[in-house]
Amino acid sequence: MSVPSGHARPRTVRPGLRWRRSSRSTGMNNCVETARIGPGLLAVRDSKNTAGPALLFTSAAWTSFVGGLADHRFTKVG
Repeated sequence: MSVPSGHARPRTVRPGLRWRRSSRSTGMNNCVETARIGPGLLAVRDSKNTAGPALLFTSAAWTSFVGGLADHRFTKVG
């Protein structure tokens, strides 16, 4: 499974992964969960649809995205 740098694509991921939820999650299923699926790859899924597809990110792309959130580099739409 190779993922082009900086891209995410939907995938159905294999069962048995160890999914993690943010420690800041309120338990209301309004967050995302992540799972490492191999060297340098991370799966991200909607906690409301755990049987649905996940997005695959390179570790570098996910780290950059989370860093952008922390630095407020994104603008809220709407």
